[in-house]
Amino acid sequence: MRASLLLTLPVLAILFSAVPGPAARAEDAAAAPRWFKGNLHTHSLWSDGDDYPEMIADWYKRSGYHFLGISDHNVLQQGTRWFELKAPVSIGGTVNQRGGGPVLEKYLRRYGPDWVEQREEGGKRSVRLKPLDEYRSLLEEPGRFLMVPSEEITSSWTRAKTATTPELGGPVHINITNPREFVAPADGDNAVTVMDKVLEAVEAQRTRTGQPMFAHINHPNFRYGITAEEMAEVKRQRFFEVYNGHPGVINDGDETHLSMDAMWDLMLTRRLAELGLGVVFGVGTDDSHNYHQIGLGKSNTGRGWVMVRAKHLTAESIVRAMEAGDFYSSSGVELTDVRRAGGELAVTIKAEPGVTYRTQFIGTRKGYAKDSQLLAPAPGQPQRTLPHRRYSPDVGAVLGEVSGATATYRLRGDEIYVRAKVISSKPKVNGSVANEFETAWTQPLVGAAR
Repeated sequence: MRASLLLTLPVLAILFSAVPGPAARAEDAAAAPRWFKGNLHTHSLWSDGDDYPEMIADWYKRSGYHFLGISDHNVLQQGTRWFELKAPVSIGGTVNQRGGGPVLEKYLRRYGPDWVEQREEGGKRSVRLKPLDEYRSLLEEPGRFLMVPSEEITSSWTRAKTATTPELGGPVHINITNPREFVAPADGDNAVTVMDKVLEAVEAQRTRTGQPMFAHINHPNFRYGITAEEMAEVKRQRFFEVYNGHPGVINDGDETHLSMDAMWDLMLTRRLAELGLGVVFGVGTDDSHNYHQIGLGKSNTGRGWVMVRAKHLTAESIVRAMEAGDFYSSSGVELTDVRRAGGELAVTIKAEPGVTYRTQFIGTRKGYAKDSQLLAPAPGQPQRTLPHRRYSPDVGAVLGEVSGATATYRLRGDEIYVRAKVISSKPKVNGSVANEFETAWTQPLVGAAR
């Protein structure tokens, strides 16, 4: 009996030494937050993307991302869904079978026939699309990669033609990150009504379930469905896409439409100085659909993302950090630090050899001119959406510019807000448009003067 006990004691010592004590556990709990890279706007064969969700997620994981939300249109990846492999079609001289042919072959090579479920019924061949709760087990790793439930709530607004006005309308797409339940699209005769309805439904689900989640307004310049003035009016609006990698989004605007940057500045100025509403944060996304044809004109991966500073790689931690504005958006520029405190906005850039950087501090000062100019369509061009307005240069002015790897702006007291935009000399590889340069956008620092 004594010998048995003595033999056990060393083993017990080893076991107890492997269990962290109270001090070690406290130190781990107090670990400093770190940067996590993620994309929150992605599409798969569950809607209008052209690859299987596991294949898409595998690309993001292998490419150094830490989290991903596959946000298919008006659907959560739940339940049983069979995808029919329809007859191949020729597109631009290329024979394509959506979900089939080489795409299915790659899927089979990667995960094997035991994972890839196929069936043939009535002469129709189909592949089962795996729900998120099944395929996440293939990919998730604590602290390394996380799948976040997502949905793109795809709505539209339509205003009927009258004797004096044309018929108007456009898309209103809103992503929801980390929902527990499906949120249905809404309709209305204007974009504000539709946005209000959707954001109210998201808020109601969060209140009822306790699930940490948030919504962001997608690509307002996609078919010019939403104006900056409309987004500014929506009380529950907290996030919108300042950069979207889809080639049809028109991030930079054109001669009759504002850029996404200019929209952000107008929203911030009006909400903070005129409407008494809260700040809006800018999100960068891929909005990827095309995974087999790469280049201009295609909606590819790796174009835009968010870098979130959080303590844990969990959906709750990511949501809470983003709601606090502790993130930046990027199309290539990497920051090692962003500080918005003590009346200062400061950025530190992870500089690459041979690349130059300039940081623009953009904001609006109290007492700005409120005049604007209507950007009407050219003569003969049909009016299908509400026109944009261009505002005074006081709105979203460059308040300072710094070259180099570090840049700081100190509030002088009359700024309504200040945000930083870091523009590099490095061309963006496979940008959403030609002649694009890698950029990063910080969240705004709100001033005291309103």
